[in-house]
This record gives sequence, structure tokens and C-alpha cells, in this order.
Amino acid sequence: MQKQLLYALLFLLPLCVFSQERVVPRNIGLKIGVISPGTLNAITDVPGVKVGHQTIVRADSIRTGVTAIIPQSGNIFQMKLPAAIFSGNGFGKLAGSTQVQELGNLETPIILTNTLGVAAAMEALIEHTLSQSGNEAVQSVNALVGETNDSYLNDIRGRHVTKLDVLNAIRNAKDGPVEQGSVGAGTGTVCFGFKGGIGTSSRKLPQSLGGFTVGVLVQTNFGGVLQIDGVPVGEELGKFSFSDKLLNNVDGSCMMVVATDAPLDARNLERLAKRAFMGMAKTGGIASNGSGDYVIAFSTAAAIRVPHQPQTSVMSGGYLHNDFTSQVFMAAIEATEEAIINSLFAATTTAGRSSRSVEALPLDKVIPILKKYKRL
Repeated sequence: MQKQLLYALLFLLPLCVFSQERVVPRNIGLKIGVISPGTLNAITDVPGVKVGHQTIVRADSIRTGVTAIIPQSGNIFQMKLPAAIFSGNGFGKLAGSTQVQELGNLETPIILTNTLGVAAAMEALIEHTLSQSGNEAVQSVNALVGETNDSYLNDIRGRHVTKLDVLNAIRNAKDGPVEQGSVGAGTGTVCFGFKGGIGTSSRKLPQSLGGFTVGVLVQTNFGGVLQIDGVPVGEELGKFSFSDKLLNNVDGSCMMVVATDAPLDARNLERLAKRAFMGMAKTGGIASNGSGDYVIAFSTAAAIRVPHQPQTSVMSGGYLHNDFTSQVFMAAIEATEEAIINSLFAATTTAGRSSRSVEALPLDKVIPILKKYKRL
């Protein structure tokens, strides 16, 4: 009888670990930063932005997926958006980045996936763009695809992300709440030695500071010494990069996508992207040698969109003056920091390739630490 009970407990233990209840940081009183979030506390608080996921979980070793960020409705190629790229550490494969840097605009949705899924994602974005009404004469498409390496949990060499998966993520994209954690491009990622994933957050400036919204979505797969709202959680847990208790190494990458309705040109969007990187630093990320850490920033402001076929030789539009960008910069820092923390709180313990398992952030230990430092 005792032996049967022991077997039953051993069987149920993994189920308990995998079905752990997760909480939303703000719902338990954790408030990162001083600017209020938007209604959804998500990148979709920026009007027109949509997000879609395609999660790929098969057998015991396929743990990957796709996340699509749609910057605006309609034909993006024909009416491009001002955009910029910042490379915090360039050990990655951000396809399409040089044209964005050169011309300062975005002409496709943004796709996030795994390292060896970039080619399939580019194929899908090209097909998606060429198939749109009005693009019948298009001869060149700058597909923008970012990635992180999820090979610790995922059979990445199997290249399980297909063109159809990417197209489904685009078709599934919607406004409203964004699913976070171990979904889409975050299905197989690892962050600070815990299960990483997709996270999002936003900030809504008061009307006295412009009333603009800044939204951020992240794909977390990097290392360092975890801090949550300034609390040294990694140290308290005794689990951090280069410690003997770290599950994974510091490499892996972080993709950060920043959207705003503030009318910023490409130059100021690059400045905005640099501030988002500061948000990553505030969580304890160290941008290690093998971590490709990139920020993509774009503006949805209607007055400054870039027509593919201009009617006049001189573009007009009202851009935000440099003197009024600081509050937008601060919003990006706060939203990026919170998006990364949200990805950790939402992610669940995941088993994958080679019988490996990555534990979710242990909230039963983290919450008392946050209380100890008077953050809750």
C-alpha cells in the first residue's frame, strides 16, 4: 500500500509542477515605474497594433513558435511606418534590419521566431505582402524577422517552423489582451535560468505630457542577475549567471519591439529604442557575448506615415520636437522592464529536448522576497 502511494505521488508531482498557478504582477500589487500603464498594459494599447501567436508543441522535443506584431491595419507596404533599429549586442539574425536603418521605415509586419526559423518567416512575410491587393507590381519586400535561440528546450535543427505557421500567426493577430508566457516565439525560451517567454506592457502619458502611448513586447531568452523592481531576486534565490545553481548559460538573446503613437521620426525612434535597452538592463540582463539583443521601434502616428508612391517630392508631417521626447523615453524604459518581468511571471515550467526541464520563476519564493523589500 505504501509503495502504491509513493508511485501515485511520484506520478502526480510532475503534474503539480506543470499546472502551477501563475499571477499577473500588477494584480498582486507590484507596480514597476511611476507612469500608469494603458488599459490593457500591453503593446496593443497603441491604437492599430495587433499581436498573433502560433505555438508549436509536439512530441517531447519540439517547443517553439511564432509571434507576429502587426503595426497597423491595411497595406503596410503601400503606407509604411517610421521605424528604427538598435542593436545592443549584434550576435543574432535580425533579417531586414539594414534597410530599416537606412531608409527609416517599416513595410511588413514584424515576426519573432527561433534562430533557424528566420528563413521560413521571411518566405511567409514575402508571400503575405505580395498577395495583398495593390502590391501586384511589387518587386522587392524587406521582411523584418527577429529571433532567439530556443535550442535548450527545442529541437531547433528540425526546423519545425513552417511558412504556414507564420502565416497563421499573422492571420491570428488581434487587438485586445495579449497572451503571455510560454506561447508563440516564447514557447521554448529561457530567461535568467528560469522559463522565459513573451511579455508585454505599456505606458500612457497624461495629457499634460502629450497623452501618448508606448507599448512594448519582448521575447525573453537571456541571462544575468535577475532584479524585479530593483529587488535582487536572483541573488536572494542564489540562482544567477555564473553561479553553480544556474540551469542555463547567459546566452540566448532578447527581442524587444516598441510601438508608440507619438509622432517620432526615425532618428528619435532610434533614441527611443536605446532607452528600451535600458529597461532590459534594469532587470539584470547583461547582453552577454552570445546574446543577440535588439530593439525595433516604430510609430503609428498617421500624419507621418511614408507612402510607397509619393504624390509630391517633399514630405510633410509634424514630428515631436526633441524637447518633448524625454517622457516618451521614460515610458519605454518602464514598459520594457515590466514586459520582461511579465514574461517570467506568466511562463510555466516546460520540459523539452533531451529530457530537459526549465522551472518557472518560483513565485512562492519570489513573492516573499518582494514583500521583504517592501515592493508588495
